[in-house]
Amino acid sequence: MYLLLSHLIIYLLLLTMVTGEILRPRFYSETCPEAESIVRNEMKKALIREARSVASVMRLQFHDCFVNGCDGSVLLDDTPNMLGEKLSLSNINSLRSFEVVDDIKEALEKTCPSTVSCADIVIMASRDAVALTGGPDWEVKLGRKDSLTASQKDSDDIMPSPRANATFLIDLFERFDLSVRDMVALSGSHSIGKGRCFSIMFRLYNQSGSGKPDPALEPVYRKKLNTLCPLGGDENVTGDLDATPRVFDNQYFKDLVSGRGFLNSDQTLYTSRETRGYVKRFSEDQGEFFRAFEEGMVKLGDLQSGRPGEVRLNCRVVNTRHSDVLLGDS
Repeated sequence: MYLLLSHLIIYLLLLTMVTGEILRPRFYSETCPEAESIVRNEMKKALIREARSVASVMRLQFHDCFVNGCDGSVLLDDTPNMLGEKLSLSNINSLRSFEVVDDIKEALEKTCPSTVSCADIVIMASRDAVALTGGPDWEVKLGRKDSLTASQKDSDDIMPSPRANATFLIDLFERFDLSVRDMVALSGSHSIGKGRCFSIMFRLYNQSGSGKPDPALEPVYRKKLNTLCPLGGDENVTGDLDATPRVFDNQYFKDLVSGRGFLNSDQTLYTSRETRGYVKRFSEDQGEFFRAFEEGMVKLGDLQSGRPGEVRLNCRVVNTRHSDVLLGDS
């Protein structure tokens, strides 16, 4: 009996380590009942200051959750002993609006010190970015802990490039138990925001090493992009990801159908037989897209590594006591 009980305890401990924190809606209802309203108010302020910023914050959920789960590791600054994720290939000169998360954290700390994790802030703020720009609103599950470390290599090994095709994206999402439908719907996050010329130069001038533009580009749209992103020009100039970059809607999918996808990884969703049906369906039915997007974001938010964590006081650095431990181990 004692042996059986011991095995049961070990099994439960292992289960907890693998599955991570137990997430649930209204996690802060007693410890910080104003948490979600504080996050939304700060996101409203960010939207007024710079419309693009909320799209940038939403994108943080993708870049955080795919790399060792939704643990706020993408927010950590580099240290002498740690190369974090901010300078990884998919993030450098691309991820932005970290200051919005800082503002949210500061507001929360004033009301509920040492209570709300940065990982949960990213999840709430991503939902609010969508809701505040005309998209769906949904209940988020909370209760995550913040990572004690971050890894540039882990990010480089996982995150896709703008050149990725549909087959690569399908395989990537399947690794995280996300379906083809989830992948196409979540790609609709590009309904708001902007992308850099750097990400499309090969499409405009040397697709697949051909020395020619991507034949999938609609000619008038291609000329517009040629003007925006000329050879030898500033590759940090930005262009709209769809025709309504400040409104979360299904215009993104309509643009893909007409050959006006900004990124190769976007347009490939329509040129690929495996994903074209979902693109057409979402382009014709915004309600279905919204439902699929909600479901995908919840599933994405469930990803966890099971690693130990904390509630950071500053989203960019681990708390001092853990920092000291990490330095001592190096």
